Amino acid sequence: MILFPAIDLKDGQCVRLKHGDMATATIYNDDPAAQAKAFEEQGFEWLHVVDLNGAFQGQSVNSAAVGAILKATKNPVQLGGGIRTLEQIEDWLARGLARVILGTVAVRDPDLVRQACKAFPGKVAVGIDAKGGKVAVEGWAEASSLGVVELARKFEGAGVAAIIYTDIDRDGVLTGINWDSTISLADAVSIPVIASGGLASIADIVRMTMPDAQKLEGAISGRALYDGRIDPAEALAILKGAPPVEMRS
Repeated sequence: MILFPAIDLKDGQCVRLKHGDMATATIYNDDPAAQAKAFEEQGFEWLHVVDLNGAFQGQSVNSAAVGAILKATKNPVQLGGGIRTLEQIEDWLARGLARVILGTVAVRDPDLVRQACKAFPGKVAVGIDAKGGKVAVEGWAEASSLGVVELARKFEGAGVAAIIYTDIDRDGVLTGINWDSTISLADAVSIPVIASGGLASIADIVRMTMPDAQKLEGAISGRALYDGRIDPAEALAILKGAPPVEMRS
């Protein structure tokens, strides 16, 4: 079970949004590379990065910041936001990404996702961002008519490394992950699912260890880490089998 710390990039800075609204950006660090290194030193073993500008503009915008992150950390990095072509996927993987996350293009051109999975085995994840149970695209600015499970099932057998499922209504507001819909998605497909959106406290970390959540690959945490609501050492210890601090003698 992996806890992925998140770096969301807007104009070269680490920010967090509420409900995906760019106007709500809170800046947490103006040095994304330093933040990536700090997460590594805290014991995290993966890094989740999103190019927010890229997600809205349909092309990579924060590539310099991502490049600096890749140089600063030895941890594998997954990146989403504005990656829409095979050429972009190939370029990012050549620069050292562990995997790319395809969101909007998974809705617009699912065949491209299948081609990418064949060309780059184990290197392609699909981001499914949902609002009211329907998939949103273009940096969450547009709603589609697709249901979450309907989209996920399009990629069964395609070789997708993981599905990153975000409940937009909970993202960035610390209300807790939507465990019911996340676990229902994991039950509906064989592709590993990563929970995203709303992780709020150690209670969510403990919830990750429950039997019905064991099928998940992990969860992404952003604001709760930046705000100090989750202690990295405690969270990682719990995922390795230790009880929460309040339960320890």
